[in-house]
Amino acid sequence: MARYKHIDTSPKFLPVDLTRQLLPGTFEHALNHLLDHEVDWSGFDARYCNDETGASAYPPAMLLKVILFAYSQGIVRSRDIERACREHVTFIALCGDRAPHFTTLAGFIATLGEEVARIFGQVLFICERQGLIGREMFAIDGVKLPSNASKRRSGTRTEFERQAAKLEAAAKTMLARHRAEDAKPLEPDLVAKAAKRIERLARDAAQIRGWLAAHPQERRGVKGSIRKSNRTDNESAKMATSKGVIQGYTGVAAVDGKHQIIVEAQAHGTGSEQELLVPVVVAMKDVLAEHSLITADAGYHSEANLKQLAAMQVQALIADNGMRGRDERFATQDRH
Repeated sequence: MARYKHIDTSPKFLPVDLTRQLLPGTFEHALNHLLDHEVDWSGFDARYCNDETGASAYPPAMLLKVILFAYSQGIVRSRDIERACREHVTFIALCGDRAPHFTTLAGFIATLGEEVARIFGQVLFICERQGLIGREMFAIDGVKLPSNASKRRSGTRTEFERQAAKLEAAAKTMLARHRAEDAKPLEPDLVAKAAKRIERLARDAAQIRGWLAAHPQERRGVKGSIRKSNRTDNESAKMATSKGVIQGYTGVAAVDGKHQIIVEAQAHGTGSEQELLVPVVVAMKDVLAEHSLITADAGYHSEANLKQLAAMQVQALIADNGMRGRDERFATQDRH
């Protein structure tokens, strides 16, 4: 009978050169080199006031390295990233065996703003310097992303007024019933339950009234129509998807056709892709050339968009809803 060497995968203490764990030619090697040697991080210095006192901070470059590498591996939770920085050798190499706490990672992501936009602008400049951006054709498309907000908290001011009035009326009715029942012998736990119910109704109504006072105007769309607000996340919107209605955002990206480099990405609280085409094209002005061609699907087609692109002298190919009906190549699509 053949004999084989025993492969032992149990924990071991091994001397490891962390820099050699990032193999040349891999994404993590390029990420580590670019963020350490090609990017200016001075804009982040103002976030910290520990020049003379206080604990030293984690370098922003290290935090962004582990976060971006985690995203490339499909890891998007701060707790999971922290665990990977303790257990996975590539993450350990990127963070220098200084695993940041998940609250540090979450706080870093939550407070990123203009600083990270400038960082990605520098990365885009590096991509162009390496000849990765062709500027010949850009494709624009989007996806609907759920937000951490409840659909039940969406509505117009009129609907919120109606909800508040309904809650207040229910609270008054229950309070009157509670007072009427006080003369009767009731079990203490039932009295407590009724009091909690009344308190919850009054609190919910007060929250709606407070929101209405803080937002005296209706939320308006691009064309002036009333758009439903959301008391949890007022920048998000209700939108229909293939999996039902969600409360969230439409994320839209523009990609260069040469090497699929993303040159612009935005998120908007609207389900209408038509509203997003022009803002994305305007944001791309620094990468567009005279011969650049914009392509997009039928979701971005409208007469107003075509007129505005023509006024901006931007060449574009945008499908319309009747395109497949006119194209003979789609005549037999049903049989496939």
